[in-house]
This record gives sequence, structure tokens and C-alpha cells, in this order.
Amino acid sequence: MFDQSQTLPPLPGVGYKPQHYAQIMDQAAPVGWLEVHAENYMGDGGRPLAQLRALSERFPISVHGVGLSIGGARRLDPDHLARLKHLVGWLNPASFSEHLAWSTHDSHFYNDLLPLPYTDVTLARVCDHIDEVQEALGRQMLLENPSSYLAFAESSWEEPAFLREIVRRTGCGLLLDVNNVFVSAVNLGFSPQGYIDAFDLEAVGEVHLGGHDEDEADHGAPLLIDSHGRAVADPVWTLLDYTLDRCGPKPVLVEWDTDVPDWPVLRDEARRAEAALARVMA
Repeated sequence: MFDQSQTLPPLPGVGYKPQHYAQIMDQAAPVGWLEVHAENYMGDGGRPLAQLRALSERFPISVHGVGLSIGGARRLDPDHLARLKHLVGWLNPASFSEHLAWSTHDSHFYNDLLPLPYTDVTLARVCDHIDEVQEALGRQMLLENPSSYLAFAESSWEEPAFLREIVRRTGCGLLLDVNNVFVSAVNLGFSPQGYIDAFDLEAVGEVHLGGHDEDEADHGAPLLIDSHGRAVADPVWTLLDYTLDRCGPKPVLVEWDTDVPDWPVLRDEARRAEAALARVMA
């Protein structure tokens, strides 16, 4: 069993952006924790690491990886994993998570999180990679459900069952991105509430929210894009309420990674997450 001694509090968090550093240090309420992207802090020094050290003295930190390529066909990049181990070692974050996706092929890295077919072969590969990560870090990791824009004809598992089996085989936890559920449900035509009902909520260590863009597919159907570039949409807040009613209070993160707003706008989104948590706690 891997170290799970540190956990995030069931409070609202935000994705940290350096332009908000002074205001977070001066007036963070209602933020209870912060998330950083691992790949932004794998250097050897400078202002980013100094600020992260200062933040970690005041807030629990969640490290969110975007470059391990957990679903990649080849072995994990040992250099990338070593840099991640070094970061996690000195920072000792409350949580580490990665995506159910792939972003590498041969020697190429693609700046995107690409989908996987849900087959027995994919399942075995993903579990092997998660085992390797958890062994290297000496701690449990969380795996995030993806946003989907297509379904593979060869898939033999439904996504919630696929994730549940990964948890059973590896002992990892799950990161439930509610916006990803909503985006996938609209794009692929399933019930987001039904997805939540089938999800392994007991394994959830974090819940994420983010904004999405609305587009249209070639055949005229609605197409949602998980952009993290705007406020969380009202139907996603409603789905968060539905989720919290079933799993109880969890750490809830607001992600806003592009077109990043001024701190008061992001703080107000955190306040809305705080209100959702307060309702379910009451």
C-alpha cells in the first residue's frame, strides 16, 4: 500500500497562476488549497520554485501532471519520471494526479491529451504505467477521466467500469472532472448523471471544474471543447451538486488555464464552489 497520509481538505481550490501570487498570499479566502502543473516546476531554481515553496508553507498543494502519457504505447519516459520524483520528493504535495490519455509516440511529444480505446490491452498497459509511477513516487496517484470527442468502435469497456477496474488492479485513486463528464456526455450522447451514478465515487480524491467552449460538429450537432478558458457553465455547477449529493464533500478545484482572468474573478468561482460544498455539508 502506498503512502496516502497526506490528503487535500474538502474545500475549494484553484489552479495557481503566477500573476495571482501576491493576491493569493494576501487575500486567498475562500481558497483552501492550490493546484500546480508538474511540468512547470521541474527546473532547478528561480522565482517559480521560490514562490511554490512559499505557497506550500501556507496551502496544501496538488500536483497535476500533463506529460507522463499514462496511456502511451511505449514505456514511460524515465527522465520525465525522475524529474517528477524529484519535485514530489521536496514538495511533498497532498496529492498527485495524471490523465487517462496519451501524448507521446516514438520520440514525438504531442501538446494534447489524446484518447484511448477501452480494451483489455489498453487496460493492462495503463495499469502497468500506473504501477510504475506509484512505485517511483512511493505514493498513491489519482487518475483523471478524460473529455471525449469520439468513441472507439473497438472499445469493450464503458469508461466508468474501465476506471473502476484500474483502481481495483493498481490501488490508485480517481480524479473526477465534472466538466469532462458534461463535455463527453453532450458530444457522445449519454446521460452525465448516469455516468456519475456508475462512477467509483469512493475512490475519488479530487473533483475538478472548468470552463468549456461551444462549437458545432460537421453534421450540425453540438460540440463542446474542454478549453479551461472561461467561467464554469451553469449545467456543470448543477452536475457538481448532483455529484456531491452522492459522494459527500470532496476537494473541489476550479481550473482556468487560458485567457486567465484577474484574481477577483477566479476567487468568485472558488466562492461558488465553497457554497456548493457548504450546502452538502449542511
